[in-house]
Order: sequence, then structure tokens, then C-alpha cells
Amino acid sequence: MKNDVIVVGGGVVGLATATRLAERGRRVRIWSRDDLLGTTSAVAGALWWPYRIEPAAEVGAWSLESLRMYERMAVDPERTGVRRVSGVHAGTVLDELGAWAEEVEGLRQLAPEEVPGPYGTGLAARLPLIDMPVHLTFLRGWFEALGGTFERREVAGLEEAAAEAPVVVDCTGLAARELVPDPGLRPVRGQLVLVENPGIEEWFTAADESAGETTYYFPHEDRLVLGGTAEEDDERLVPDPATAAAIVARCARVRPEIAGARILGHRVGLRPARAGGVRIEAVPLPGGGRLVHNYGHGGAGVTVAWGCAERAAELAMG
Repeated sequence: MKNDVIVVGGGVVGLATATRLAERGRRVRIWSRDDLLGTTSAVAGALWWPYRIEPAAEVGAWSLESLRMYERMAVDPERTGVRRVSGVHAGTVLDELGAWAEEVEGLRQLAPEEVPGPYGTGLAARLPLIDMPVHLTFLRGWFEALGGTFERREVAGLEEAAAEAPVVVDCTGLAARELVPDPGLRPVRGQLVLVENPGIEEWFTAADESAGETTYYFPHEDRLVLGGTAEEDDERLVPDPATAAAIVARCARVRPEIAGARILGHRVGLRPARAGGVRIEAVPLPGGGRLVHNYGHGGAGVTVAWGCAERAAELAMG
């Protein structure tokens, strides 16, 4: 039993952390309340980019470590769900980004006339774009090939896992608000629209933090993911028709052909934002066990997953 670890939470952060531990020779089980495609991670856009996440002093290193992982995965996109795709971050100024931006190959400030839509400034980039259903399936297969076990199990408290393994890693996202409990966690609602891709090959993003909304489209072979919203303390999981119409309209102002694209579906997810930012911390348990927290990744769980997984795995190994 001394080599047992239970990772609670089966999203991208939980899968990455469990995989890192399994690579170190630990016998790892994931307890996930939801099936892979029922997790918040499955709803993500998901473009690599540090967005709505703290602490700033740590985020750069975590993000870059994850970026290197995704660049390696992008060699086999059909299997991993990861592709490197070009696009534009409108309203973004290169000189205002953190030091991490110097390590991202190909970032370029655009001239105003190069920026789509009414934004005036923007940054060109070629970044990992991740098809999350494919990617999560790939991660689960990788984890299980290392001897890990993925179990559907909902827990009322982390002590349930601590009763069965000496090391527990808490990757429960927003659910940590009740399980820890951590009152600093708060939901940030994100709504997406899926439409048929009318031939768009590049991604686009623009954020309006004051309005709690974003404008973005991410191209995949069979669909275009349109977004989005960033509604703090809103826990509605049912798509709002008026919000969906507004998302399509904003995206169509940048690419008019989106207005006529057939709608395939709607998605809603709750980002786990946390006062003070991501919590990665080891806490001793009675009897000599250890609980490692790894949650509070806000809107950038995919972006920092592997950097955070590495740090949490180090703490779990003791």
C-alpha cells in the first residue's frame, strides 16, 4: 500500500498529475465523479495561453512546461488531439506580457491593418489548439498503459480517499470548494457554441474583461468552437439562448461567414477560479499520510496542466 496514490478528479489536471506519478512508479488510481466527457475540461476551448490565472510569479514556468509537452504531442495530432495552429490575439500587446512570452517562438506584434475586426492591436502566434474529447481519451489511455486505473466514484470528502491510500492528490477543481472546504473558490461561467466549420483555418481571440465576455473561434476539422463568456459567480449550467446568439454575432463581426454556419450544439462549463490563484500544497494526514492539493486553475487548466502536475507529483513523492 505504501506506493498507492489516489488522485481525486479526472479532468486534464488530474490525468496529467496521475500520469506523472505513474511514470515515477507509483500505483495510481483516479477517482472521477464524471466520465471523461462530463468533466469541465471536456468543455474547454482549448487554446494554450495563460488566461485568467494566478499567481503570476509561477504561471509562466508552469505554462512553458506545458507548452513543451503539447508541442511534442502535436507531432501526432490524430492520436493526441493536439495541433499547432496560427491565429491572432486581438487587443494584446507583446510588451505587456510576462517574461514567459520571450520563450514562445513566433509571437509577433501586428500592424493595425493586419488585425481582423474593429480591434486595432493584436498579436500573431502559432500555438497548440487542443481537441479536448480526443485529448482526454488519449491521456486516459496513456495513464492506463502505465498501469493506472480510472474509476468512476463520487466522494463526500477527501478522507474517503485517505482511508484507502497513504497519498491523496486533490484535483477536484470547483468541487474543492466543498470537499476541502475552500471558500476562496468561485465559479466563472463559460458558454460556447459549436457550429459547422465554414472553412476557417485560423483561430481568433479578443477579451472584454469589463463586460465578462470574450470573442473567439477555434477551428477543428469537423466544427468551429465559438465563445464565449466569463461570468463570475454564475453557476447556471443550462445554455442561455440570448447569450448563444450574442456569441455568434460577435464572432460573425470578425468572420461574416460564421453567421450562416449550422449550429451543432452548445456547451457550458464552470471555471474554478480561486482567490490567491492556484493552490499546490502538501498537507500531512493523520497516521503519516499526505494530501496534496492541485486546484484553482481558473480559465487556464489546460495551459498549466503539466507544469502543475510536475510540482504536485514532486510533493506527493515527498
